[in-house]
Amino acid sequence: MPQTLWYPYAQMRGLDVQDDVVSAHGTRLRLSDGRELIDAIASWWCVIHGYAHPVLDAAVAAQTANFAHVMLGGLTHAPARELADALVAVAPPGLSHVFFADSGSVGMEVAMKMAVQFWRNHGEAGRHTFLALRHAYHGDTTGVMSLGDPLDGMHHRFGDYLPKQIFVRPPEGAGGHQGAIRYPLDAAVAELRAALVSHHGHLAAFVCEPRLQAAGGFNLYPAAYLRAARELCDEFGVLMICDEVATGFGRTGTLFACESAGITPDIMVLAKGLSAGYLGLSATLATDKVYAAFLGEGDSQAFLHGPTFMGNALACAVAKASLALFQQEKTLDKIAAIERVLCEELTTVRGSAVVETRVLGACGVVEVRDRAQLAGLQAFAKDRRVWLRPFDRVAYTMPAYIMAEPDLRLICGVLRDWFAR
Repeated sequence: MPQTLWYPYAQMRGLDVQDDVVSAHGTRLRLSDGRELIDAIASWWCVIHGYAHPVLDAAVAAQTANFAHVMLGGLTHAPARELADALVAVAPPGLSHVFFADSGSVGMEVAMKMAVQFWRNHGEAGRHTFLALRHAYHGDTTGVMSLGDPLDGMHHRFGDYLPKQIFVRPPEGAGGHQGAIRYPLDAAVAELRAALVSHHGHLAAFVCEPRLQAAGGFNLYPAAYLRAARELCDEFGVLMICDEVATGFGRTGTLFACESAGITPDIMVLAKGLSAGYLGLSATLATDKVYAAFLGEGDSQAFLHGPTFMGNALACAVAKASLALFQQEKTLDKIAAIERVLCEELTTVRGSAVVETRVLGACGVVEVRDRAQLAGLQAFAKDRRVWLRPFDRVAYTMPAYIMAEPDLRLICGVLRDWFAR
């Protein structure tokens, strides 16, 4: 029978996906053959409160009893308004306006369009280039693919098709526990300044994933770089966009990674943990300065973008309930406990293959010299009741925040055993 389901990031020829999930609860996936796996990566980092959380299930059920979705074009509803209010209340100060979409990629597309139109509305139509970081990943749609690393990112094969952006190298090695600093902070800041000196007149924005570059290789860099970037963007009159799709909602230890640097970007994008893995949803937050540029007479200055499922009521209801759980369940304290365990366990990972281990918040990383050294790790972990999915030259865990300590130590033990082989 022909394969009808096309899987992501996979060569389909000969692919045979055997692990059929029939239920999930807490941090465990139950397969059709009766096995249970501890999910070490929270379904690509979004199931932050675990599967089938009773509070989140109840929020979806309550909203379903009213309605699942209505368009926001000419209509409004309480779930979208209340979630926008709740996000503004906890976001870095000054981010006062929220535009919803349905995925992290689209949320970043929204941010790019906002930045370009911001300058057009100010009479500077030539400012449509972006300054981004090497090792970046911002999504798989066309515009944001151009913000990914053009040399070693997953989108390099589309290089002749994508808009050309400008890239600088972030600090590397400062977040590691074994390797040396590969690119120091002062050199990275100097390179950023030089790029702004040369290009600020036609830049729409500087774009970064704050503190943790996730799918581009899990590079960690210090908060001081973010502070310097904010100051330089202000000095040269360039907007700053922070992509908190992966880092938002506690992943790096604070509710938003920007908080660790004490900065407010002009635009910030949220997704993944926003709806705790229940439904597709993103939020693009903007300051008063950005929002004001779109106010005027008629449509000429308006932001003409409108995803069909923008502000989906089910997604907004569960996202609001998820945000409330951070207070109710002291989630940031749980993340701090996860970080302590990861530091204890992963800094002991050794082996000839290991370049470096890195930990920040609820993210633990082991980088290897060659991706071939991770071949077989996924099956090795499954035999030990753990679901891992290595990426390129990185083995990592980004667990749900409810992960029990014995299970977390088991995950780390699997990694330690693999690299000790």
